[in-house]
Amino acid sequence: MEAALVSAATGALKPVLGKLVTLLGDKYKRFNRVRKDIKSLTDELRTMHNFLLKMSEVEDLDWQDKVWMNEVRELSYDMEDAIDDFMLCVDDKDTKPDGILEIIKSSLGKMKARRRIGSEIQDLKKQIIEVGDRNARYKAREAFSKASNATVDHRALAIFEHKSKLVGIDEPKAEIIQILTQEDGCVSTQMQLKVVSIVGSGGMGKTTLANQVYLELKEKFECQAFCSVSQHPDMIKVLRTILSEVAKKDYAITEAMDAQQLIFKISRFLENKSYFIVVDDIWKNDSWDVIKCAFPVTSCGIIITTTRRKDVACSCRSSFNGHIYNIRPLDMMHSRQLFLMRLFNYRNGFPSHLEEVSSQILEKCGGLPLAIIAISSLLANRGSTKDQWDEVENSIGCALERNDTVDRMMKIMSLSYFDLPPDLKTCLLYLSIFPVGYVIDKQDLIRRWTAEGFIHKNSRYTVHEVGDMYFNELVDRSLIQPVKTEEHGKVNGCRVHNTILDFIISRSIEENFVTLVGVPNLKIDTESKVRRLSLHVEDAENSTNRLSLHVDDKRNSIPLTSLELSNVRSLTVFGQSWKIPSAVEFRHLRVFGYGSGCRHMKNHHLANMGSFFQLRYLNLSWTGISELPDQIRQARCLELLDLRGTRIFELPATIINLRKLVHLFIDTGVKFPDGIEKMQALETLKQVGILKQPFNFPQELAKLRNLRKLSLHFHGDSATEAKNEFKNVIASCLHKLGNLRSLTVWSGGSFLQGPLCPVPLSLKKLVAWNSTICRGPAWVGSLVNLQRLHLEVEGVSKGDLCILGSLPALLVLDLMVRENRNHRSLKVDGGIGFRSLRQFYYDIRDEAMNLIFAAGSMPELETLEISFDADQTESLNTSGGFDFGIENLPCLIALRCRVYRWQDRTFQAAKAAMERVASTHPNHPSIIVEPGTELVYDQWCQMNPMNFSSLLESFLVD
Repeated sequence: MEAALVSAATGALKPVLGKLVTLLGDKYKRFNRVRKDIKSLTDELRTMHNFLLKMSEVEDLDWQDKVWMNEVRELSYDMEDAIDDFMLCVDDKDTKPDGILEIIKSSLGKMKARRRIGSEIQDLKKQIIEVGDRNARYKAREAFSKASNATVDHRALAIFEHKSKLVGIDEPKAEIIQILTQEDGCVSTQMQLKVVSIVGSGGMGKTTLANQVYLELKEKFECQAFCSVSQHPDMIKVLRTILSEVAKKDYAITEAMDAQQLIFKISRFLENKSYFIVVDDIWKNDSWDVIKCAFPVTSCGIIITTTRRKDVACSCRSSFNGHIYNIRPLDMMHSRQLFLMRLFNYRNGFPSHLEEVSSQILEKCGGLPLAIIAISSLLANRGSTKDQWDEVENSIGCALERNDTVDRMMKIMSLSYFDLPPDLKTCLLYLSIFPVGYVIDKQDLIRRWTAEGFIHKNSRYTVHEVGDMYFNELVDRSLIQPVKTEEHGKVNGCRVHNTILDFIISRSIEENFVTLVGVPNLKIDTESKVRRLSLHVEDAENSTNRLSLHVDDKRNSIPLTSLELSNVRSLTVFGQSWKIPSAVEFRHLRVFGYGSGCRHMKNHHLANMGSFFQLRYLNLSWTGISELPDQIRQARCLELLDLRGTRIFELPATIINLRKLVHLFIDTGVKFPDGIEKMQALETLKQVGILKQPFNFPQELAKLRNLRKLSLHFHGDSATEAKNEFKNVIASCLHKLGNLRSLTVWSGGSFLQGPLCPVPLSLKKLVAWNSTICRGPAWVGSLVNLQRLHLEVEGVSKGDLCILGSLPALLVLDLMVRENRNHRSLKVDGGIGFRSLRQFYYDIRDEAMNLIFAAGSMPELETLEISFDADQTESLNTSGGFDFGIENLPCLIALRCRVYRWQDRTFQAAKAAMERVASTHPNHPSIIVEPGTELVYDQWCQMNPMNFSSLLESFLVD
């Protein structure tokens, strides 16, 4: 069954259709009076839904179509709210009338609801028909074309840009030429076919860079061609262009050839010839799969491709002897040069009064050449006063002011947007709620998408796996910038480039998808209903109105009371707001949270919690809340509750009524009530302070059969004997959690060292923090599905490595070793295993690096990070100081070394050795060699174990 997703294109039409079908079922057969209207309305809405989807693919809609689409979307939200209110009233199973008067009152309420829904259905049907009539019954449009009106492709003009106007091109051009040519920079006629795929977001200068390399090298080849594929290519035309250019004449006969014949003719023509071909602007793997067949691999050739999509770049790389070149933004120096050249025609510098604001503008442009050119065109038509430049600076990332150059930039951005499927368009537009430069947490974003109804599970993947795939696809399409943790380079969040943020804010406002309040220079439509509200609070404490926020530099205020808030579905607050809107005003709220916490939020702000009947996501982390109200039980749709960093130490007994709660995040000092086994929907439970819980907690925990992610904290002051007994009970209960995928243990060394058997074989991730054990536990070897493992051990032996190496699915191993007891090296060879390992983090910072990688070891390893004592390593390793056999890791692409307790000589020796390995390795892996910091994890834990573990847990990648 197709998921009933909320969409930017179709609003809530899909969920409404599903709920109308439910109203036609036997459960609601008492409503015969309105069943005919419901059936008619369902048919009408289904047609509208399909039509809206089709129209959402058209880039240049006329004004009337846009108005009609917005009207239908708005009606869909109103319909869902009305149906939800009705279902809530008649399906209220948790409310048990007490006494005859309460029974009568309940029955009358349900009777009124039945009458009201009948009236509302008829009214909604009437409105739908009126909307359709206003649009001439959908205008019966026959021709839907994804291509817009014929205009000049401004990307194509990049190849005609004179070299003197290009900035920052020399270094990347030299890097690509070095990849394509021999070490002396010469092109050999005996050289194998090579491919470089340049990948990056729109406006980064991919076409310009490819063209400069092409102009530099093309005369050294017998045949050359430069062709553009585009978003919706005519492959016959593309192949015909390649054939005409390599042959240097127009083949009229090719007009009658099909793709297969053209491929054969190109391939035969290039055979035994040297050739250089640029294939620009590839959007789909299918296009490349056709084009690549025309290139004979036996000839000496160079191919450069450009694309916005990483999956296409990977396909190009894997086809031949290929490389991916990730084009970089301009650095500040070159950004400044480009800006000056466009504004002042190579003037040496900015006027002194514009120096600071110009730096701020360039910072926001983020090194994107297209953005710098667009902003400079805006400023060229203004005076050189600081106020005017400040106004432009404030508008970047907030629906930028328009002119022809900015419109051209937006057009280039829109190509990537309209290439997205409908669900991904919605997920991308949602990012407009976040402020400029905000680091968006990946896991939280996926949970928000889920609560908003943008993503659902399907027959193959869980909802979180779907969200993870959507996030990765937005990264691969260069629409969001991944943010990695400093420690191991894992992606745990993203940023949105200001230029893309400009585009999605404009799109979101146009479709009334998001309402932003408190954003400088952004106009607010006070006439439209607010569906998703994002408050950007800078200085709300000086507001004179209880619901007033400043929205521009002149401190003009737009009071929230002037907005239609009764239909708000999502409310997110960024900043320390003193004035919290009343809960009564948001009875249709589904998502509520603070972007970065708010200590000014207190218990009384949740006094009307009982009115949040539709709430699915409630993030109160890092607020001043010290207790949850008993009315929390009324939030029966709640799926996520985040209480990390609050002042709550005990959950109310009524929390067990949250039967749909999927994710619960708490601090280690929080105590559960009895009865948690009733919360059967729970999949994520973090971070439970085990020694704070009632005696029967382990038995109740074992009954949560849907639990997938569990974090346990054994820190506490209980007597050692009682603590050990509790650990044994927990261990005996864990094996009942048959769906457990991720287990994180804090301060539980003896717990892990004990007989944790039988272990849930479903585990894919096991992480032990501040939990040092004597050696790797033998039971780990039974975890055949384990993909990620973090252990802290006192010492490691070859037997331990054999146990870990035997894990068939292990992809990531993070091993912290306290000491090297026998002061000997351990050889890691093919016999130990690690056949699937992709990432290995080995931390033996207080001792010598004692692992030597022999031939055949870790055949799939891509990332290696090692931390060691430099002085001891040099004295231990008799074969050459810092020779660890890294050259025997055939798939290595990234190497990072943290060097501890070093003298300058040993640090330089270690660095030189690692650089030497990287330079001689066939893959030329990236390399970082840096001094290690002495403030270790244990010290951090001791500072504030409760809040530190919560903070760290929130940044860990699942």
